Amino acid sequence: MLVCNHRLILSGTPIQNNVLDLWSLFDFLMPGFLGTERQFQARYGKPILQSRDAKSTTKEQEAGALAMESLHRQVLPFVLRRLKEDVLQDLPPKIIQDYYCDLSPLQVELYEDFARSRVKKGIDETLQDDTDKKVNSQGTTHIFQALQYLRKVCNHPALVLNTNHPKYESVCQHLKQQNSSLKDLTHAPKLTALKQLLNDCGIGVPMSTPGGSTGHLGTDVPVVNQHRVLLFCQLKGMLDIVEKDLLKCQLPSVTYLRLDGSVPAGSRHDIVHRFNNDPSIDMLLLTTHVGGLGLNLTGADTVIFVEHDWNPMKDLQAMDRAHRIGQKKVVNVYRLITRGTLEEKIMGLQKFKLTIANTVITQDNSSLQTMGTDQLLDLFTLGDKKKGESAASAAMDSNLKRETMRTILENLGDLWDEKQYENEFNLDNFMKSLAK
Repeated sequence: MLVCNHRLILSGTPIQNNVLDLWSLFDFLMPGFLGTERQFQARYGKPILQSRDAKSTTKEQEAGALAMESLHRQVLPFVLRRLKEDVLQDLPPKIIQDYYCDLSPLQVELYEDFARSRVKKGIDETLQDDTDKKVNSQGTTHIFQALQYLRKVCNHPALVLNTNHPKYESVCQHLKQQNSSLKDLTHAPKLTALKQLLNDCGIGVPMSTPGGSTGHLGTDVPVVNQHRVLLFCQLKGMLDIVEKDLLKCQLPSVTYLRLDGSVPAGSRHDIVHRFNNDPSIDMLLLTTHVGGLGLNLTGADTVIFVEHDWNPMKDLQAMDRAHRIGQKKVVNVYRLITRGTLEEKIMGLQKFKLTIANTVITQDNSSLQTMGTDQLLDLFTLGDKKKGESAASAAMDSNLKRETMRTILENLGDLWDEKQYENEFNLDNFMKSLAK
């Protein structure tokens, strides 16, 4: 509906979930250039999606790699890319590290109990239906509820164990016999790992007194120099647990602020300003959806993710709240991942999506001189001979990348696409169905 002679798109994330995002942009920029949505899906979307399947054949994997390379060449003349490090030469590096932990016995029991449940079997049957038939909305919702349930189990048993859970009574009795409770850190290894990370950052470590006496670690100085932390969770419920069970009970000396959806929009700037300008505040607790965009939080130099988003761009945008103009320190990012669970699938899917984005939009797009404008005429050549030559050329140029792509694709789990969702599901009915 916009009447204009020229069109320009400015985007920080041209591909967030899949290559169809790029088609949407080009459908505004140059309508018809990448064909219709159906044509684009057949030529690029479907081969790339099939190549991600853990059961895909070598031929399908190669077809996916060739489709990504072909799409890259198609859009190369029209995309100019600037990375942060290209324009901010003095910006300190950002280091991302994965911190793995194992499920506690209670989490293993809940995880395996779901695997044996009728709900899991019902979902398997839904996914094994004819692939040409779309899963109905009820089936999709049920799948998302199951995913949310497993993600919560990975974070903390208390997120799923309420009075509606079929195993609530038996678990409570068992814990009572052991003189334990759901609030114990032993049942949530992520909290134990988080406590260790904070101590390694010098947060919550007893300081020496003026008289020379020391804390329980027996040292006159903290383990390392003091850092300041941004801690991201997906759910407010997990932030509540971190705040009540870890910070208030285990690390009472830690000072922190909190920013989530319950904070009025008018108060958020004051919290950000206070955190950036008051070095005595050790941590800022945030949800990814509230703290992922538009905030300057360069007062922190350490970012910790307790939970992870299906969309890698959301996590990247969140960690870049600290890694931006004004940051003087190296930014360390730690991602807590529960080994052998759904979370590893999520991180594998994140890696796959980033691979797609970085293959289609590459360093070839970094300057006007390398935008490939000399290939413009080839894009509009319809002769069979020329098309054959272009295909052969694309195949030859992609040979060097094929092995790397194949290795990445083979290591991905069998996981379906998920549309972005932000609202937390009501799991009461879902938990009741576990008892059937």
